[in-house]
Amino acid sequence: MSEGVVIFLVDLAIIVAAARLLGQAAIRLRQPRVVGEILAGVLLGPTLLGGFSDWLFPASARSALGALSTVGLVLFVFLVGYELDRRMLRASGRQAVVVALGALAVPVVLGVALGWWLVRRHGAADPSATALFIGVAVAVTAFPVLARIVTEHGLQRVRAGNLSLAAAAVDDVLAWGLLYAVIAYAGAQGQHMWRLALAVPYVLAHLYLVRPMLRRLLGRAGAGNGALAAVLAGLLVSCAAAEWIGAHYIFGAFLFGAMMPREGMSEAREQIVARLEPVNNMLLVPVFFAVAGLNVDLSRMRPDVLGELALVVAVAVVAKVLGTYPTARLGGLGPREALTVSTLMNTRGLTEIVVLTVGLQVGLIDQLVFSVMVAMALLTTIMTGPALWALGVRRDKAEPGTVTRPEAVPVVPGRHLTLASPGVSRPSRPAPPGRRPESGSARRDAA
Repeated sequence: MSEGVVIFLVDLAIIVAAARLLGQAAIRLRQPRVVGEILAGVLLGPTLLGGFSDWLFPASARSALGALSTVGLVLFVFLVGYELDRRMLRASGRQAVVVALGALAVPVVLGVALGWWLVRRHGAADPSATALFIGVAVAVTAFPVLARIVTEHGLQRVRAGNLSLAAAAVDDVLAWGLLYAVIAYAGAQGQHMWRLALAVPYVLAHLYLVRPMLRRLLGRAGAGNGALAAVLAGLLVSCAAAEWIGAHYIFGAFLFGAMMPREGMSEAREQIVARLEPVNNMLLVPVFFAVAGLNVDLSRMRPDVLGELALVVAVAVVAKVLGTYPTARLGGLGPREALTVSTLMNTRGLTEIVVLTVGLQVGLIDQLVFSVMVAMALLTTIMTGPALWALGVRRDKAEPGTVTRPEAVPVVPGRHLTLASPGVSRPSRPAPPGRRPESGSARRDAA
């Protein structure tokens, strides 16, 4: 066996173990597992190991790990598109759309201004495209991480949590569209600009050819091995086609996932997700974090760069609050409920890392700006839990490690989330006659 294979396998074992350990540590610290996994990827790079990371992850191993991370990224984005619940989007109503537009528009505007400032400090091959990209990166909300936080805090059946889920789903779709537009704009001076004109027939082919074929395939064969192999082959071809026409392969993954049939095929959907998600989450996504972490070096941040990080975090947080809070209040939510929605929409996590990796790969940002933006993604995700605690939202009594998938629950008028400093007051049954109602703290103590 060659030495390169040995190094690759050892590196893979180190990545999986580090992601698992720090992911579990994050859960114990009341953080989403993804925070620990992202941190593991960063710490395996030069941030903690310095030059030793080049010895631990030589060029030959990085090449193989990079190929694995591409597969992991494709599967992750495919699952994001597949798990978008169209019923939630249809049932969310105008309010969720308005909140999503506010949560996207204001951060994009402030993010573009921030991007121009960063361009003046660091330079860029295409300043306008880089500024637009920073605007999109600031506006991103990580729907998968937000869904996990909402479920862990028991907010999926109250108005603030349900509105956040619906708005984040709309935000995700719009953000991917904006990212595609920015990538297309950045490649406008390329030699193969004519290929971008194929984007329209590419999307139409998915709507009128790929989707009916998938419906017939899954309707006839279910989610067996043959059908799953056909789905994976189609997914990879879609990604290759998206890359060839001048877009990024992640757009092919997202579109293919969004085109997967859902109506009347919930069992097949659950089987496909259940078979792909564990391997992707335990192996391929940690490899993606590690490969991304090799491009992050937080140890060499000078005081002026730390000032940039502080400004980026401030703009990201303020932009989400300014975009989300007023629109949530206009929809009838109380002040603390609107702040809860703003806090949840400020979650970025893995989706942000994906977007930043795309920007780094196509040359819109350099490694220093990438490092600053990754740190921002980590910090804004970490602060979600403490911010919810400060608003009076406590975690659900469910085991943190076992999280059910959020369901599409229509927003019930008048079913508000009552927030108080001790915890979350949920609708309770009336006390039996002659029995004095218990206070919230008494109920918690009894539990």
